[in-house]
Amino acid sequence: MAIIDKPSDYFNTVLWTGNGNAGTNITGVGFQPNWVWIKRRSAVEFNVWNDSVRGVPKNLYSNSTQVQDSGNLMSAIISDGFTVQTDNSVNANSSTYVAWNWLAGTTSGIATNGATTITPAAYSFNQTSGISIVNYDGNDTAGAKVAHGLGTTPDMMIVKAMNSTAHWAIYHKAMGNTHYMQFDTNAQLDDAGVWNDTSPDSVNFTVGQSDKTNLVTYIAYCFADVPNYSKFGSYVGNGDNSGAFIYTGFKPAFVMIKITAGQTDNWIMQDNKINSFNGASSQRLRPNSSGAEFSSSNEIDLLSNGFKTHGNDGEINGSGYSYIYMAFAENPFVTSTGNGSIPTTAR
Repeated sequence: MAIIDKPSDYFNTVLWTGNGNAGTNITGVGFQPNWVWIKRRSAVEFNVWNDSVRGVPKNLYSNSTQVQDSGNLMSAIISDGFTVQTDNSVNANSSTYVAWNWLAGTTSGIATNGATTITPAAYSFNQTSGISIVNYDGNDTAGAKVAHGLGTTPDMMIVKAMNSTAHWAIYHKAMGNTHYMQFDTNAQLDDAGVWNDTSPDSVNFTVGQSDKTNLVTYIAYCFADVPNYSKFGSYVGNGDNSGAFIYTGFKPAFVMIKITAGQTDNWIMQDNKINSFNGASSQRLRPNSSGAEFSSSNEIDLLSNGFKTHGNDGEINGSGYSYIYMAFAENPFVTSTGNGSIPTTAR
């Protein structure tokens, strides 16, 4: 994979205040996104997921297991962003919103091999930024192999049945192929039917006989580590006010964390646009909750080369508890853009 000097070419966050008008264009993304995740910050509303592979308006919700619906929330993806309608989840007058946006892009030529048994019906992938979005039909056969398009082994995968209320299934390399997470408060779960106890490889990921991954029609968001741009790792909390430091090799623009062992608790998300500087508290949202943005004094500092947790909050830094995370960059720790190598700084 190529090293990325300008992460905002592939991932960017936008904030806006709703106006209640149909057909409102939200711009400033900097590219035409393939995956858009919208959350109302100022009030209770579902997390809305749209992507170019399923097409719009086709909505999934990370805080719900409900089937895909066609509510006209986000009506178009445009060259510098997307178009929202009047629904409160995306454009209530005077409400505040955030959208996280990813670029994929390639829609032909996904790699398969002799082991591939399921070729996605539609897909968009970007091997430079280590993301693929694949829409596939399950075959209810243990050991089925789905082509993912990354050209390298996925480090994290998020899968949802589009036409079933089955739970979300989340693979993370730190948990291995025998476990998975859901978008809820549970710790990691063990079910051989989800990944068939088989690790993904550079061409395919493997599914068992589970309604979460291989019975109906699915969308899978797959990710691989890319230097300077993304990291999918794990850490152990220390329960201390000075907290744990997690090295990513870049200044994070977005971090999502989940405790996997030690206790059950929520997922949390933090980004660099809602939190424009490190302070005594952090503003956060949850992918598993429709709740509004909230403040925590157990803050997460976004640093020049990683992030640092504080306090003994079990969601991010319980003593001896294990966590997984996904992070995307605002800026590399050292970038080659400009005149020579320029180190970045903390917030």
